[in-house]
Amino acid sequence: MEAIVYEEFGGPEVLRHTAGAAVPEPGPGEVRVKVAAVGVNPVDWKRRYGWVEAFYPTTFPAVPGLEFAGTVDRLGEGVTGLAVGDEVLGWTKTGAYAEYAIADIVVPKPAGLSWEAAASLPVAGETAQRVLDLLGVRAGETLFLHGAAGVVGSVGVQLAVAAGVTVVGSASESNHAYLRELGAIPVAYGEGLADRVRAAAPDGVDAVFDAAGHGVLPVAIELLGGGLPGGEEAAKERIVTIADVDAEKYGIVFSGSLGDPEAVRAGLTAHARGAAAGTLTVRLAETLPLKEAARVQELSESGHVRGKLILIP
Repeated sequence: MEAIVYEEFGGPEVLRHTAGAAVPEPGPGEVRVKVAAVGVNPVDWKRRYGWVEAFYPTTFPAVPGLEFAGTVDRLGEGVTGLAVGDEVLGWTKTGAYAEYAIADIVVPKPAGLSWEAAASLPVAGETAQRVLDLLGVRAGETLFLHGAAGVVGSVGVQLAVAAGVTVVGSASESNHAYLRELGAIPVAYGEGLADRVRAAAPDGVDAVFDAAGHGVLPVAIELLGGGLPGGEEAAKERIVTIADVDAEKYGIVFSGSLGDPEAVRAGLTAHARGAAAGTLTVRLAETLPLKEAARVQELSESGHVRGKLILIP
């Protein structure tokens, strides 16, 4: 089968396109999917560098990619509720940059939802929902979301706003109009960020979701520390990052692992239905063939892409 494979950690040059990869077979409780579209995520190239082994240990040869949309091709023993030919989206156990992938967390793709849109949902939706749940944000509270115009950040904005939360979101000024469309109050990155957040939320913020990193955790602690009983130590309980590997140094939660599988399925089903209904959107940046995976990961790593990058086997 067609696949992208790498056999050592390194830059994009370690990625190799092959038409001769072995077709995987599903085990008990698993399905094999013929992949129609692959969502590209920053974690793909972070894994390629070997930076996130604590969360995603690598066995070589490795196929990149976590999320996909496609058609069920074969059922493993004990699988119920699915049939060959069903259109699904979900998380792969064998790597999504391939013609076929094995999965045990899939949900139906709603009719009318494109393959590209479906493949953009699993990682962003699950990550955003997981962090919002960890933070415990509720209606009437104010959330500061750092990196709000990114794929995960923008989904987080939409989910939080729908739950009645006021969102102050940081982004480059070119993305401020987009954030307003999503219902967030935009603020610019850079020096003076804390003051801009305070101006946007004069009554203070209740929680911080860091989706971008770049050293914002001290700012987050400062923003919350003065407004909570217990000061900075209490503030740390309402800050979660998915992007700053120095989180432990600050005593802040780094969230990088999937939650309970049943909760993941339920959330993905709801997000897919929302996307099909037009109430949840992921901005698509570019769709390219699988053989251009190295170039696509370079684009993702550049940090200058607006929206989701998609690969098509």
